[in-house]
Amino acid sequence: MKLQLEPDVAFGVHPEFGVVAAVSDDHPFLDEVLRKHHFRHNSTLDLYTLADDIPHNTAVRTVARASREFQDVGLSVAADPRIMLPPPIPTSDGVPARQALPGQSLTALTGELHELRRSADVADVLEQILDEHHGVVGDLEEFIDTAAAWCDRLGTANGRELGQHLRTIAHHVAFLGDQLVTAQLDLAVMPDVTPEGAPALADVPLLPRYELPSVTHTVRARAALASSPNHPTAQSTSPDDAARTPAAPTSPRRTR
Repeated sequence: MKLQLEPDVAFGVHPEFGVVAAVSDDHPFLDEVLRKHHFRHNSTLDLYTLADDIPHNTAVRTVARASREFQDVGLSVAADPRIMLPPPIPTSDGVPARQALPGQSLTALTGELHELRRSADVADVLEQILDEHHGVVGDLEEFIDTAAAWCDRLGTANGRELGQHLRTIAHHVAFLGDQLVTAQLDLAVMPDVTPEGAPALADVPLLPRYELPSVTHTVRARAALASSPNHPTAQSTSPDDAARTPAAPTSPRRTR
């Protein structure tokens, strides 16, 4: 196989402009694809750059999509692994910035389960999810708490209500983490191994789960009932009308 010493496209990290791209020649197709994925050519640097305010995860996905499009037509692509490193998480004054590390995706960990036979190996995978510093459960709890703080910044009654709702969800996530720790410890001490003739994990049907109503529908329902400058508040129902109107059934979700 003949290897090219110089790739057709290279993605890297610039200290000032963040994620950038460089091309080996001025072929119009290279320029077209990069511009399609929101890169813009900087004539001074002779590099393609992204917008300054683009979120890190969006930049990573942009590089992945552009790379796949180049590779689909047989072009070679090189990418600096540092592109995957997210920026530090902002903190208040006097608090050291927490360095974020790229975690292994749940998709990759789920795929890993299909290759495992020992209970202890499954426990090791669960341990990665539950890691105190880089586990997805802790990260999800922190993300929800931060989203709740964002709602508080709105300074409105709806914002405070939604912030409190999000904090309740964060408590549920913490409880879920505790339950997963128990399952992980049980798996770690189980000596069981799947037999050689066991069916592939992909062939084992998953049990159906209870389908919860979409949160989007709930939000839309609240918005439809809320008053606005364009839609005056509906008149209150008279006592006689209320007596003739059957009460709505209690939602099974309201367990709090």
